[in-house]
Amino acid sequence: MQPGTEKSAYPLASTTWGTEEVDAVQEVLKSGQFTMGKYVHAFEKEFAKYIGVKHAVMVNSGSSANLIMLDGLKYRNSPLLKSGDEVIVPAVSWSTTFYPVSQIGLTLRFVDIDPSTLNIDVTQIEKAITDKTRAILAVNLLGNPCAFDKLREICDKYDLLLIEDNCESLGAEFKGEKTGSIGICGSHSFFFSHHMCTMEGGMVTTNDTELYEAMHSLRAHGWIRGLPPKNSVSDHSSDPWVDQFKFVLPGYNFRPLEIEAAAGLAQLKKLPGFISARRENAEYFLSRAIAFPQIRIQEEIGESSWFGFAITLQGSLLGHRKELIQFLSEKGIETRPIVAGNFLNNPVISLLEHSSVDQMESAEIVDKEGFFIGNHHYPLKSELDFFFEAIENFIENLEVC
Repeated sequence: MQPGTEKSAYPLASTTWGTEEVDAVQEVLKSGQFTMGKYVHAFEKEFAKYIGVKHAVMVNSGSSANLIMLDGLKYRNSPLLKSGDEVIVPAVSWSTTFYPVSQIGLTLRFVDIDPSTLNIDVTQIEKAITDKTRAILAVNLLGNPCAFDKLREICDKYDLLLIEDNCESLGAEFKGEKTGSIGICGSHSFFFSHHMCTMEGGMVTTNDTELYEAMHSLRAHGWIRGLPPKNSVSDHSSDPWVDQFKFVLPGYNFRPLEIEAAAGLAQLKKLPGFISARRENAEYFLSRAIAFPQIRIQEEIGESSWFGFAITLQGSLLGHRKELIQFLSEKGIETRPIVAGNFLNNPVISLLEHSSVDQMESAEIVDKEGFFIGNHHYPLKSELDFFFEAIENFIENLEVC
């Protein structure tokens, strides 16, 4: 068992920090420079290199990353989105995939998910496209890359932007490309339960310099401080003092802390090892799961970074999720819904400008019959054996009843 997880036999998440991260934070505290500075810039540079893109903009959360990348596309010098445009989204994702679309005046256009991969159903997208559709916001769910070959084909055919919410899939790859580098931009999260942790924190990656410069301004109040003298947002004047407080875009205060970036630099060095361990755990998970036809496992596309292990009940377990979750909880096995289930079932949807195509049949099944268990950066053989023994016991008890 990983140190610090004694309260649960099989926890949903665990700390990835060691002495390196603590030492890095201590160095920042000693320096007296806590707000965005040299560590943030260094982390952005190294993270962009890891993802394989030109630019990265660090913010205070993955949720802010989603907002700033969409707003950046709107306030880019040559805007690629405008108020009233439709953005196609999958029915299953986290709330802050959807909120930013609405918050900046765009319309959500919901499409069902593929029941096998849990990502957006690419076969349903074309019938969702209208004359107002301008983008597809592809969510790489729980570590699993989307079917990007088909998505690129659709985007090229209809002249749509391809945007990635990669907050749950850091380190995943599709045909040699890191997720987060495939669309025009991609968001990432460094929250505690994710592949690497900076406490709070997020990042947007892109190869588009105009978008990068717009996001750079939007992140900190909409000023031009930190941009090169010649840039696509607003060139500097002849007075550097005035330029420090020249506001050109309706920005936010999404600045990250230096301690977060310092921890991130230490975590980034460990990340390949974290991803490798998660993939090894997944191999064992899949080898055990094959003996249980009563559970459906998320089908991998490309190379998943396996955020967790998603399960949809079927066969004799259909309709028994509540009892099973309670049974697992009593044994110390933590579970949670598959992200937010079918998001259209949440009351907040009435406050968001949206439309949908057909019934969300697969999203409904996941909403009612799905859950996931944790994956970690350390070996899980004993925890997974314990989990599958619990599943077997539950099935046996169900059959007796």
